[in-house]
Amino acid sequence: MTGLIERYRDRLPFADDDPVVSLQEGSTPLVHAPRLSERVGAEVWLKIEGANPTGSFKDRGMTCAVSDAVRNGAEVVVCASTGNTAASLAAYAARAGIGGAVLVPEGKIATGKLAQSLMHGARVISLRGNFDEALALVRQVCDRQPVALVNSVNPFRLEGQKTAAFELVEELGELDALCIPVGNAGNVTAYWKGFQELGHAPACFGFQAAGAAPLVAGHPIEKPETVASAIRIGNPARWEEAMNAFTASRGQVRAVTDAQILDAYRWLARNEGVFCEPASAASVAGLLVHGAGEARRIACVLTGNGIKDPQTALEQAGAVVPCEPVLGAVEDAILGAAA
Repeated sequence: MTGLIERYRDRLPFADDDPVVSLQEGSTPLVHAPRLSERVGAEVWLKIEGANPTGSFKDRGMTCAVSDAVRNGAEVVVCASTGNTAASLAAYAARAGIGGAVLVPEGKIATGKLAQSLMHGARVISLRGNFDEALALVRQVCDRQPVALVNSVNPFRLEGQKTAAFELVEELGELDALCIPVGNAGNVTAYWKGFQELGHAPACFGFQAAGAAPLVAGHPIEKPETVASAIRIGNPARWEEAMNAFTASRGQVRAVTDAQILDAYRWLARNEGVFCEPASAASVAGLLVHGAGEARRIACVLTGNGIKDPQTALEQAGAVVPCEPVLGAVEDAILGAAA
């Protein structure tokens, strides 16, 4: 197995002798969802990006952004993040042997993502502000200091993330629609870029959390709020490009409530055996609530692994069953699973 730069070097801006910082990202599972397909009356596939090395789609862009940073002699990479970008930056900076720093909104990062960032050795800075403020600040720092910014405003992030579209076309051939969560809007922009490079044009349906839906509202949201922390963004950096993707593909961007996101989150885990983080479930919630037009073959992008946010999982799951160390009690407890 190779990383995505080696696999797609002829479609990426890297020469044969360029340094490559990789954890063998990409080539993630594409799983048919029979119960979801039956429920919506179409053929639905789940692109499980949580199978990337750090548990999210961010690794696709990070291998390219950090490789480019190393190529240009950077000794430190930095980002603003709601969690997944921070974890990915930390891992790839460690892999490259360079410094990493991340700004995260205070109290707004899931436990799993914070743990990853710290374990990989990144300098984690808890900002008393939201993601949009953090991004504005790190962009200013990068204008003043010799550090490389690896947020999705970095074009190399999109270059890496577009490879997920390549994989979908390789495995499915024709695809009618893509359902995808939308936060900073870089991912849908990258998918559309990838599809266009291959001459494909599935309808792109993006879904934002109702409390953080600036693209739906048509204006920035000053204080975005949602249980789906990965898409808790009020002013997407790739706003115009994402809206172009929706318009050009004849898709649309819609909002789903936290209740709808959590319903889809639980439903996927219990009916398809797929555990994703809440933000990922926005793609399926959107499909269930709003549909995907007349599409017959649909791919839903699940952007991150459910273990990223253990606290939300524990709050949404059933209780642990207490049991005495007696055979009859154990039998009763086990047989209760079939009830």
